[in-house]
Amino acid sequence: MKVGDVARRTREVTARDIELFTELTGDRNPLHYDPDLAAGSRFGGIVVQGGVTSGLLNALVAEQLPGPGSVFLRVDWSFRAPVRPGDVITAEARVLETREDKPVTTLATTITNQAGVVVLDGTAVVWRDPVVAEGSAAVE
Repeated sequence: MKVGDVARRTREVTARDIELFTELTGDRNPLHYDPDLAAGSRFGGIVVQGGVTSGLLNALVAEQLPGPGSVFLRVDWSFRAPVRPGDVITAEARVLETREDKPVTTLATTITNQAGVVVLDGTAVVWRDPVVAEGSAAVE
């Protein structure tokens, strides 16, 4: 892994994602469930939880870049636009910096929707467990 490396991951967000996130967290905000109230909000309709959106970055980091054994140490994300059921979002991570002394990587992170609108951007600092990284490489 080197500065400039990029990985992307895409998926369609569904109403079921909202339900599953609610089961996991208990987040029952009317913005996610009440079409009438949500329509009158600044968002103009139902939006998915921010955790559903940012969760795509969790999968990207854990599966692709840096890969298995990776965990977030710090994130600085701005949620720029709403994500709605039916949107197709693409997460991208680009390596900004790697540490020589430990398995820590700083990533530029962005999520866009199908129209190319940035819905989330910022940075993340990630640590990759060397034992898990080595063990997963041996399995591949």
